[in-house]
Amino acid sequence: MTGIGTFVAFVANIFIYLIIFRAILSWFSPNPYNPLFQLLRRLTDPILLPIHRLMSRFFTLPGIDISPIIAILLLSFIRNFFMRF
Repeated sequence: MTGIGTFVAFVANIFIYLIIFRAILSWFSPNPYNPLFQLLRRLTDPILLPIHRLMSRFFTLPGIDISPIIAILLLSFIRNFFMRF
């Protein structure tokens, strides 16, 4: 594995953990004005919002947001793809 592949895999892993943390945190209704929660949203929104918009155009599940699951699957695919190089 080259340096670029290692770096991409590392960044993908960080985003996977951040998305999992955000999804679990959303179950507890966090304070939206908390600086740590705002940082978490700023880091994960660029990945989650486009997926959420795309998913909401085709189908919606009442009360369930599956965009974190889709994002984790995509990031896992990217990580595994770049781990080969």
